[in-house]
Amino acid sequence: MIAIIKYNAGNTASVKNALDRLGFDSKITDNHEDILNADKVIIPGVGEASSAMQYLRKTNLHRLIPMLKQPTLGICLGLQLMCISSEEGNTECLGIFNTKVKRFPDKDTVPHTGWNNMNLKKSALFSGIFSESDFYFVHSYYAEPCTETIAVCDYITPFSAVLNKDNFYATQFHPEKSAQCGELLLKNFLKI
Repeated sequence: MIAIIKYNAGNTASVKNALDRLGFDSKITDNHEDILNADKVIIPGVGEASSAMQYLRKTNLHRLIPMLKQPTLGICLGLQLMCISSEEGNTECLGIFNTKVKRFPDKDTVPHTGWNNMNLKKSALFSGIFSESDFYFVHSYYAEPCTETIAVCDYITPFSAVLNKDNFYATQFHPEKSAQCGELLLKNFLKI
């Protein structure tokens, strides 16, 4: 079973629908036991950092998530919450990835919305995916590149499109909305 973390934000339904299409059993939950017993965990995207972290603290998920041992995937806001902090609401985040989240500087071109490609490092997550492949982004904040960055996208400034540290993975784009390439990336994650 795949646990999709409920934190009163995120696109939980579209992530669940994508997993259903791929034939995987999943559950939207904030129950610690469900999450600890899941084969994989997904922290979905969409929302605002400070209110999302407030819910994670209220439910003690802010302590549980960094201790997970199974493969865990953050999507969009999920990636940002896995970083040290976010400028959105001046928020302290989970600190899994050693980078900070900043707002794109140019108000006229924010949010970054639409299809974009990335420069990829070698990773099981990218099996069958090439740097020219496009993925769907929609975000106003970005994680600065760091040693845990395994894919960089350039929009106004280079930013971390994908991060990986041990069993933790995160994408700034939405794989569940990124057509065949996104579906392949989800399949690759589910095989890890």
